[in-house]
Amino acid sequence: MSETSQNFLGIVSGGRSRAHADVADRSNRIASGLARIGVKQGDCVCMLLRNDIAFIEAAYAAMRLGAYGVPINWHFKPEEINYILRDSGTKVLIGHVDMLHGLRDAIPNGVTVISVPTPPEILKNYKIDPDHLKTPDFAIDFESWLAQFQPYDGPVVPQPMNMIYTSGTTGHPKGVRRHAPTPEQQAAGERMRAMIYGLKPSARALLPGPLYHSAPNSFGLRAGKLGGALVLMPRFEAEEFLELIERYKIDTIFMVPTMFIRLMKLPEAVRKKYDVSSLRHVIHAAAPCPPDVKRAMIEWWGPVIYEFYGSTESGAVTFATSEDALMKPGTVGKISPGAELRFLGDDGRVLPAGEIGEIYSRMPQTADFTYHNKPEKRTEIDREGFITSGDVGYIDEDGYVFICDRKRDMVISGGVNIYPAEIESVLHAVPGVHDCAVFGIPDAEFGEALMAVVEPQAGVTLDAAEIRTRLKSSLADYKVPKHIEIHAQLPREDSGKIFKRRLRDPYWERAGRKI
Repeated sequence: MSETSQNFLGIVSGGRSRAHADVADRSNRIASGLARIGVKQGDCVCMLLRNDIAFIEAAYAAMRLGAYGVPINWHFKPEEINYILRDSGTKVLIGHVDMLHGLRDAIPNGVTVISVPTPPEILKNYKIDPDHLKTPDFAIDFESWLAQFQPYDGPVVPQPMNMIYTSGTTGHPKGVRRHAPTPEQQAAGERMRAMIYGLKPSARALLPGPLYHSAPNSFGLRAGKLGGALVLMPRFEAEEFLELIERYKIDTIFMVPTMFIRLMKLPEAVRKKYDVSSLRHVIHAAAPCPPDVKRAMIEWWGPVIYEFYGSTESGAVTFATSEDALMKPGTVGKISPGAELRFLGDDGRVLPAGEIGEIYSRMPQTADFTYHNKPEKRTEIDREGFITSGDVGYIDEDGYVFICDRKRDMVISGGVNIYPAEIESVLHAVPGVHDCAVFGIPDAEFGEALMAVVEPQAGVTLDAAEIRTRLKSSLADYKVPKHIEIHAQLPREDSGKIFKRRLRDPYWERAGRKI
């Protein structure tokens, strides 16, 4: 462990690092180059970049111009990338060189393509054709282009957040375009993010999640401007993650529960090998965290683990401390300061404490949003200024919020509502289970039947009948999946979240129906 690592201030990715002053200089020169292309306030700048210093620089450059940075999920296929380029109306695409190859026909006429060298840490983790590391003939080399410009010295304009395209579980993804905040909204937003993310001046932050997702994006762009260190992981590896905490004396992290699960799977000797005493605030979100996993992490790291619930559209509307998690297992916390929640029944009635309903929220102090080119889609999720992302849950008598499931994930079998998240939490506790996904598939008698797909831990052999027996000891019979399959590996997003749709959709496609 070197003093250099512990004292470094700037942005790190893999073995590369860049001081804040250099990041600021390069960001301002990128802004000059973008302005030369014709990017102006309110425009979009698309970025097809993995976690990399160049991502942060390009995003800051767009913000300097009052433009919207638009991260593109780099797992997308050319047709999906083409949709976002066209829908956003971007004038420019900045992408890692290897991902640009094969996109010639996907790039609309008039879009300037800038090719960023694929960094060594990416090459280490992914097999890439050497020919795909050469700048394609339809693109401009990033460093040569950047060298032409002086730092941008145009007027300071309001800076909007990046425009994140939702995952598109139905139809095409939608760009969440948030208005540039007023000074009052900016101040309120800063206070909220400081509480939720735990980021303070000179924070030493670690980001293992992908910057194309909204919360990691917001966390990373804020952390990079606080004067401390921001360490990016292009890909989450459990032991490397612990090594980075020790090497850079990390105090603040944004995570997802899958990362906790992978850390807990490490041998105890490996977990004890690294010093994590610098940790002060570890925030997680994006998916339910099994209570036993949360408890184990708190026992290991101490009461430094926090959780929020929200969405790209709503922001963080609840917040939970470690003490909350231990006192109320499974809770996502109490309503965040400034947020308002309603739990609505199918008839639109506001439900009392303890009753499960669809969750609607609003944050009056936050800059409002629309869906880019689709304002009518905003109307569809709005009730009296409160919006929903389709989650269902309840608030208890003590003011703690619990999420039962997503409304669209809820399974209705024989007229009974079943919430897969409840079953998944029990499955996680079955010895030998690494991860799982529960969902509904067509059933001739009951309309839907429960299917569980289980991924075993390495070297473990699981038996579906034994799993079903264990589930019956904890769950009502109607909640025990009718079908259980063992898969060596579940399909995942880069964040580690399971692509449940890839597992579920083939069954419904064969049945010729969606419900």
